[in-house]
Amino acid sequence: MTERILIVDDEAQITRVLRAAFSAQAYDVRIANDPEEGLRLFEDWSPDLIITDLVMRSFSGIEICKAVRKKGSTPIIVLSVRDQDSSKVEALDAGADDYVTKPFGVQELLARVRAHLRRAP
Repeated sequence: MTERILIVDDEAQITRVLRAAFSAQAYDVRIANDPEEGLRLFEDWSPDLIITDLVMRSFSGIEICKAVRKKGSTPIIVLSVRDQDSSKVEALDAGADDYVTKPFGVQELLARVRAHLRRAP
């Protein structure tokens, strides 16, 4: 079965790169350009893992983490330009499983995704 990755990010360049990288590895990828769409896709599509930006226009990745945690244990990786410890702690405390600072290496992100999917129920 193909694993499903939901990417929630309002930066088109990031979503293009991530879609290409994950699709090349045979993941089924869906993109949400805003948090509301991301939460709808989470409910309707049941992804195996979520990658979300921390800072978006309408509300934050923190809110996505909290909403997803109310529903289950889907692994969440946060991407952010914020590299302060306080931002990392806030995201992890809100339910994120991992935190990757932008800019990031795609191969490292792919390895983190594989690691989280191995541990997912």
